[in-house]
Amino acid sequence: MGKWKWMIAVCALFVTVIMAGAAIGYDASPDALAAMQGSTHNGHAQVFEPEDIQAGLIFYPGGLVDHAAYAPLMQALSDRGILCLLTEMPLDLAVLDMNAADGLQALYPQVDRWLIGGHSLGGAMAASYLSKHADAYDGLVLLGAYSAADLSGTDISVLSVYGTEDGVLNREKYAECLKHYPERFDEIVIDGGNHACFGDYGAQKGDGEAAISREEQRRITAAAIAAML
Repeated sequence: MGKWKWMIAVCALFVTVIMAGAAIGYDASPDALAAMQGSTHNGHAQVFEPEDIQAGLIFYPGGLVDHAAYAPLMQALSDRGILCLLTEMPLDLAVLDMNAADGLQALYPQVDRWLIGGHSLGGAMAASYLSKHADAYDGLVLLGAYSAADLSGTDISVLSVYGTEDGVLNREKYAECLKHYPERFDEIVIDGGNHACFGDYGAQKGDGEAAISREEQRRITAAAIAAML
């Protein structure tokens, strides 16, 4: 009986945390919602499809952030020839659907190079998913995120991008997880960038103030991801 009481208490705590988090969720800006108009929906994800596809990216949004907030970044990548599949998470939490990427690649058999990645919690969950499906991907993109999963034995490319003014990223955990990355690891630190400006959802609690524009951080990020290919 004690075991069941413990399980019930844990479940109740989890629900409480989720409900409390939902109250401080981050909505996509009007500009981000406008950028969504250039996408389509395939039942699995929001799709930003270029005319000439060079590669594909499956993207997991940050925790408690409306997935539409990443539409401007996805559109910027699409303009560079990258097919972007922006996943929508239950309650805006990638931890509730780490396997959201399942089946997405099969919808686009013409694409032979694939990246997976995400922002913040989404990046961590994308890395965990990749650790079990490394043979299906060429690279991992971490935006203001780190991988708790050990990828050191894989031959994928890992790109880590974060801003100098990021007040949300746990730098100690980030440093601890550097040992998890394979040999092909690149780190780009955006001077003046912060945590929230990878998306377009306004200011984030605990974050630093960006010293560059959201558009400039997006441009640098899109260029870095495209350079992986």
